[in-house]
Amino acid sequence: MKCPFCGNIEDKVIDSRTSKEGDAIRRRRECLKCGKRFTSYERVDDVMPMVVKKDGRREPFDTTKILNGLKKACEKRPIGVGTLEGIVDSIEKKLIGLGVKEIPSTWIGEEVMSALKELDKVAYVRFASVYRQFKDINELMNEVKTLFEHK
Repeated sequence: MKCPFCGNIEDKVIDSRTSKEGDAIRRRRECLKCGKRFTSYERVDDVMPMVVKKDGRREPFDTTKILNGLKKACEKRPIGVGTLEGIVDSIEKKLIGLGVKEIPSTWIGEEVMSALKELDKVAYVRFASVYRQFKDINELMNEVKTLFEHK
């Protein structure tokens, strides 16, 4: 493992333990050259499906894109990053469980919408306004009405 401080590839493992979720091994390492300590994680490399965009393009599944969308929707809301990462992890696990080679981007969008609807109504409306591309204020108002009718 390459030291993030000095770039040396020689290190020793000081401590190993399973992560809280049980899906990774956390290792504390010490660089043999500079003596600084750092953490590495070992995970199973899941084969993630390709995401089929609305225009037919295909791109690799990227959890960072989902997390960034969630962060924008939840900006200035009382929601921690850990909660958002949990949503991303949940979506990723569902996707792996499906066992498909390709997934429509709309499936991912609907999963994010569903999670936000339960988490925070304001964040849900923010995300929906971008995701559903409302053409005018009436469409937005209809979405808000529907949200409160299902309360």
